[in-house]
Amino acid sequence: MRILCIGDIVSRIGRNMLFKYVDDLKYKAGIDFVIANGENSNHGRGMTKSGYSEMKRAGVDAFTTGNHVWGAKEIVSIMNDEDDVIRPANLPDGVPGRGSAVFTASNGVRVGIINLMGQVDMIPCENPFAAAEREVEKLLEKTPVIIVDFHAEATSEKMAMGYFLDGKVSAVFGTHTHIQTADAKILKNGTGYITDIGMTGAADSILGMNKKIIIKRFRTGIPQKFELAEGRGQFCGCIFTIDESTGKCTDVERIWFDE
Repeated sequence: MRILCIGDIVSRIGRNMLFKYVDDLKYKAGIDFVIANGENSNHGRGMTKSGYSEMKRAGVDAFTTGNHVWGAKEIVSIMNDEDDVIRPANLPDGVPGRGSAVFTASNGVRVGIINLMGQVDMIPCENPFAAAEREVEKLLEKTPVIIVDFHAEATSEKMAMGYFLDGKVSAVFGTHTHIQTADAKILKNGTGYITDIGMTGAADSILGMNKKIIIKRFRTGIPQKFELAEGRGQFCGCIFTIDESTGKCTDVERIWFDE
């Protein structure tokens, strides 16, 4: 089976990119299931009900999030009403939502998804490696096909998670830094891996934001009010081909479309 994972969707431009490319990829690349990180889909932070519905219409089957999961207050009601949005499994006890779930793909195969968040330069959270062990053990009782979105800042922490889960899950992809890395590969024991799948949003930007404002902040050190970038869009992601009987990854293909 083939699973398309889409990098952090930022604002209206990012949502438009879904309508432009997802259906086409499903048809041409034989995609059975689509996962997207939606935590920045509402004006760069959070997810709203209207944005969620729009992205579902565009063809996304399930959503992961990260440190901006609570950026829009509607996310709590979305998690209460829908079963296809998850948040990092290593957030503190008592927060809304769940950190992993099992879905059924279009070909009938069950797909487990785990969302984790890094500890380096991120908000306080439980050790993601301990959470990963716990969630993997739980999902393996239901399916050998398990995909992990590791939302983290440090590339070393992401790589460590990839090697830690090699042979235990089907694929580990990184999100959060919004810059697609060129290290897509299959690890020794059969786990597909990429440090970051990139951003789906404004191409002529810095992380989806107006580049002039970001540059001014770096030059002066004076806090600036971020503004979303405008203009042409880009679509970033990765396609993992998985043997549904073993859960092993057999191919990894980076996706980057620039208008």
